[in-house]
Amino acid sequence: MSENCTHNCSSCGEECSSRTQPQSLLAPQNSMSNVKKVIGIVSGKGGVGKSLVTSLLAAGVQKEGLKCAVLDADITGPSIPKLFGISEKATGNDYGILPVISSKGTKIISLNLLLENETDPVVWRGPVIGGTVKQFWTDVIWEDVDCMFVDMPPGTGDVPLTVFQSLPVDGIIVVTSPQELVSMIVEKAVNMAKLMDIPILGIVENMSYIECPECHEKIKMFGESHLDDIAANSGLDALGKIPMRPDIAAKCDAGRIEDIDGKEWLSDAIEKIKNIVNA
Repeated sequence: MSENCTHNCSSCGEECSSRTQPQSLLAPQNSMSNVKKVIGIVSGKGGVGKSLVTSLLAAGVQKEGLKCAVLDADITGPSIPKLFGISEKATGNDYGILPVISSKGTKIISLNLLLENETDPVVWRGPVIGGTVKQFWTDVIWEDVDCMFVDMPPGTGDVPLTVFQSLPVDGIIVVTSPQELVSMIVEKAVNMAKLMDIPILGIVENMSYIECPECHEKIKMFGESHLDDIAANSGLDALGKIPMRPDIAAKCDAGRIEDIDGKEWLSDAIEKIKNIVNA
């Protein structure tokens, strides 16, 4: 610090080290928390299945013996509790908010676990939404978590920016669908991650195909997959293709996503995440 420093950076002209060095915007964990790795699930557009992929990965990694958590950062459209069949509300103690634990052991926090009625609309402006996401990190007690998955809303706005700046994100997985127009949207999400210096683990394609239950022919409802092309053009790994299947939809609606064996389609993604946690 310069001897002429006025301790008021807005009016001081001195070039102090505290002024010239970049300042970290990372928010502190709750004093009772212990989260080893944080993985964000993102997409440049809505409706591609980020919550589905988030839940399948959390359940899949949990089955591999790691302790997982899900931070539902989609504040205005939270769906994680429904997928895991959770109806009880989050509680707290003198040290912070306690996440709700699913039937298979995944720790979860979502705004729907704090609202009196889960159908109450959240009519908030961006800064309040961003502040809530940050509080899900700082005020919630995340005890003994090997891997936290952050389910983000679509786009490159307030919440992704808050997560990338405030949470120690170790990598993201981009979710896409087969439509050709999605490649441009994926590129936006990829470019944002690169701009924020966040590692990109790879891309998962949802709604990739439907399979005939009789002959098992794969029918491309939304056209040919562009996953491999998008991944190659972006220099990323293709981590899996998830089909459209009635049994997946039925189990999601019933809150039984942990009963789905996501490793059938997401084995590469699960293995990559395990390697990151165990590194």
